[in-house]
Amino acid sequence: MRPDPMTARVTFMKNMRLACRDALAVFLMGGACAMVAPAVLGLTPVASAAVAGLPDFSELIEKVGPAVVNIRTTERIKQGQGGPSDEEVQEFLRRFFGGVVPSVPRQQGPRPRRPAPSAPQDQPVQRGVGSGFIISGDGYVLTNAHVVDGADEVYVTLTDNREFKASLLGADARTDVALLKIDGAGLPRLTLGDSGKVRAGEWVIAIGSPFNLENTVTAGIISAKSRDTGDYLALIQSDVAVNPGNSGGPLINMRGEVIGINSQIATLSGGYNGISFAVPIAEAIRVANQLKTFGKVTRGRIGVQVGEVSKEIAESLGLKNAQGAQVSLVEPGGPAERGGIKPGDIILKFNGVAIERSSDLPRLVGGATVGARATVTIWRKGAQQDIPVTVVELEADKSAAAARPKAAPPERQPGNVLGLTVSELSARRKSELGLSSGVVVDTSTGAAARAGLQQGDLILQVNTIEIRGGRQFEAVAAQLDPRKPVVLLVRRGDVTQYVALHH
Repeated sequence: MRPDPMTARVTFMKNMRLACRDALAVFLMGGACAMVAPAVLGLTPVASAAVAGLPDFSELIEKVGPAVVNIRTTERIKQGQGGPSDEEVQEFLRRFFGGVVPSVPRQQGPRPRRPAPSAPQDQPVQRGVGSGFIISGDGYVLTNAHVVDGADEVYVTLTDNREFKASLLGADARTDVALLKIDGAGLPRLTLGDSGKVRAGEWVIAIGSPFNLENTVTAGIISAKSRDTGDYLALIQSDVAVNPGNSGGPLINMRGEVIGINSQIATLSGGYNGISFAVPIAEAIRVANQLKTFGKVTRGRIGVQVGEVSKEIAESLGLKNAQGAQVSLVEPGGPAERGGIKPGDIILKFNGVAIERSSDLPRLVGGATVGARATVTIWRKGAQQDIPVTVVELEADKSAAAARPKAAPPERQPGNVLGLTVSELSARRKSELGLSSGVVVDTSTGAAARAGLQQGDLILQVNTIEIRGGRQFEAVAAQLDPRKPVVLLVRRGDVTQYVALHH
């Protein structure tokens, strides 16, 4: 018997109301409408694809969670002690937010370092909250240096609410690693992983105290295993949610091993923006061992300042690839100068290890044994040379920054494709500077001005040709192909660097 159309329509509408009612109930309980409606409507559900490969972190968190700690710091406010300087606030922002946060007024900073002027004098006042993790049963704790920087007292709280007053054994600002010690025995600890075997795409979790919310877990994947953001180490990049308070907490792989210390985030808003960075655990342990033994970290240096090798520079010097570190400054009387390294050299290897980027060199030299002889492989005038250099100890923040040349208004129009007029460098001036060749820039226009050359700069080399005088310079410039870029070796003050000119 064929059903009455009106009855069928009423029945259908009734079923629809029931479906929506039940679907709403399921939705409010955390379910999904699509999972209920087909059955209620009497329809045959389409088999959904099985969700496979998604990890369950619950057992992992139960295993590693007890070894993650909350770190609370206080300081005593002395009479007349004021608030933090703008430099202190910006250093905190640079360290935690990866240097991408614009200038923030002091009162809007994410972590005030001083209380209001009305705070009681000479009283301990909480100044910050961070995270950390235990690496040994007898109470050694790793965290970030910026978490404990400036603190008078540090307190470590475990997940079972036990609180310990910690001793700060040492902190290293360059790597942002600090080592604490609490009195205890048989404490839960994390297993150390191999950060050198980290792979992009593998699952990881972070545990810490974001916004002072203890024992908070977030998960994600490794998005880059070696992100160059610092002078002395490349960081592990992930998309794990890391926020203020997560600093110092562990980054843990699916085997329950700690592979890094969460240290920085990239943000434009002050909060998590999809990119976070962790100090590789191998580097953190190397630093922690020195802090434990000596209370400080000793690094090597050879007395050079270096810059990147661009494609144009590599091609002009006869290098196959744009790699290595170009020497822009050699410290007078330093190890590199005594060994024979000169400005303009390209350092290709250090103790046999290839230099892919200029930032590789400080890390390799910094990790070398102080007092040891090292072999520096350089590229000079189309040939490779090995130069022995003795590594000496790096003093605190001993470095020289090269200023980028600024353009000066031209006085007259030069007659060559470089946009330069030059004059002879006197013998007396050469002797004062320790040079055997070179010319001095009189005016700079066109390509040279766009590259930043200015009056008084010294031109030592054009591509691979050493410049010994003004006439030779003009002859070399006249033979240049205006369709191709030219690389000049330029000295300004004590700094020597390659400058690429594009016509």
